[in-house]
Amino acid sequence: VSSCFLSAGIKSLDTDKVSRSVCEPGKPCLDELVARFGSGIIRDDGTLNRRELAHIVFNEPDETLRLEKLSDLNRITHHYIIDEISKWLEERASAGDTLAVVDAPQLFESGFNAHCDYIIGVIADPEVRIRRILPRDRITRESAQKRLASQKSDEFFIKNCDFIVYNNGGLDGLEVQVNNILDKLNYAR
Repeated sequence: VSSCFLSAGIKSLDTDKVSRSVCEPGKPCLDELVARFGSGIIRDDGTLNRRELAHIVFNEPDETLRLEKLSDLNRITHHYIIDEISKWLEERASAGDTLAVVDAPQLFESGFNAHCDYIIGVIADPEVRIRRILPRDRITRESAQKRLASQKSDEFFIKNCDFIVYNNGGLDGLEVQVNNILDKLNYAR
């Protein structure tokens, strides 16, 4: 979806990439994660072992503890990510951009939705999401289902977003949906 906006001349910030950047060795976010989740989340080269961190959080058998760990993970990372988003948006405004996309899977959880003029939710059928997660993250089906269970429902996004993009198919279908959104926003391409 972000590449469709980019094709229309609208720059996009991928907050997954930002989350990786703020967790690089020597950065305070990584230090806070280690303080909360232990040194076992660090590889021998000093980088964050995301798979191990995800395992600690999402495979916690006690639901109360799992939710507490997820809350702690979000609390630690979100403010660093939001700082980077804010800087990037300031750069976009200084460059004269009238629209910019923040690709943020944790938009509502971080509270950054309050700073958005429009919110576009991207949803897909659960089975489609699982088929995509398995090879991308090299995890088991059970782990993928646990991750999906920790996310907000499609109904939440339909209710709380200004626009919904259905991502069950290919790029052509996404381009049509993005162009329809741009038309509704009166964005000249």
